[in-house]
Parts: sequence; structure tokens; C-alpha cells
Amino acid sequence: MDLTQRQEHIIEIVKENGPITGENIAERLSLTRATLRPDLAILTMAGYLDARPRVGYFYTGKTGSELLTEKLKKFKVQEFQSIPVVVHENVSVYDAICTMFLEDVGTLFVVNDHAKLVGVLSRKDLLRASIGNQDLREIPVHIIMTRMPNVTICYKEDLLLEAGQMLIDKQIDALPVVKDDDDGYEVIGRLTKTNLTKALVELGRDERI
Repeated sequence: MDLTQRQEHIIEIVKENGPITGENIAERLSLTRATLRPDLAILTMAGYLDARPRVGYFYTGKTGSELLTEKLKKFKVQEFQSIPVVVHENVSVYDAICTMFLEDVGTLFVVNDHAKLVGVLSRKDLLRASIGNQDLREIPVHIIMTRMPNVTICYKEDLLLEAGQMLIDKQIDALPVVKDDDDGYEVIGRLTKTNLTKALVELGRDERI
């Protein structure tokens, strides 16, 4: 985040004199404590300063990039996951292509009669099935999908960075966010590269500070 000149001055005062009370900082800047309160709140929330009751403010010693990294490492999948788009394992490849187009997604999650995850369909899977003279209305998606247990999954409590690393390592576009059930996995969300981009944009705009 970009700091104002006064906020940078506050940091320098705390660096040299901390721990120091808000009143003492205000005196050094010839300002009232009330005028200074928003700046101190911003610097504390952003992680540049820390405060202890009856002690005062002290400098954390962390740079802006270190603070951004710390915040990114705390993001959870559930904060950025999207609504999943699922299809039944017996729908046709043709219908799956239509669903992918209408929902504007790159990955479909395939479920069985009990609404449990049994596979994943990517654009590549559907494109591969479309090559040739096959009747796509007659081919069920379970024939061409990537089947469990070869599907990479994640949970809503997982760290966003760890899930992002799985996307990179597996070279895939999306992960199903699942919840454990007695008879399999229930799909409760999806995590895509777009979700990761959103997290970076929000972080860059200070929307998560």
C-alpha cells in the first residue's frame, strides 16, 4: 500500500522511539491524538505497527512486500471459491459441451446418482471427444472424463496458496472444492485460475487490508 508522508513520518518516529504512546507521537507531530488516530489505525491494520495496552506502539520491522506475503499466506479457499457447475455422469458429451458454453466455464464436475463426485471434464476432454465422426449425443461423459481417484481435489479450509500450487503442479484449470461424506465427496465449490487472479488483484488494491 502507498503511505502518506505523515504515515511514513509516524513509522520513523516509532522506529526510533518505540514503544511510544499515541499521545507522544501526536506531540512530536504537533497534532491532536484524534487527528492521528486514523493513521495509527491504518498502520496497525496493515501490519507496519503493533500496539500493546499501557505500553504503546512499536515497529514490527516488516517491509511492505513481507506484509503482502503474510496476508496472501492467510487466504483460504473458501474466501475465493466459485459456484461449481456439475453434470450427471450419464449426460451426453453434446449436452456437456452445451452446459460448458452456457455456463461459461472451462471445467465441469461429474457426479453420480447420489450427487457425489466421480470425475472431471475439461475443455480438452470434450475437444478430444469431438474429433472424428462420433455422434456426441450418444456418448455419455463417463466414457471420456477423468475418473476418481485421479481427480485432484481441495477443501474450503485449505490455504489458497497450496491450492494454487496444485493447479500449477497438475497443469489444470480448476479444482473441485469438496466436503467429505460417508459415500464420497460432495462438490461445494470450484477454485480456478481466475479465482487466484482475483485474490492477487484484491491484495494489490489493499481490499484485504
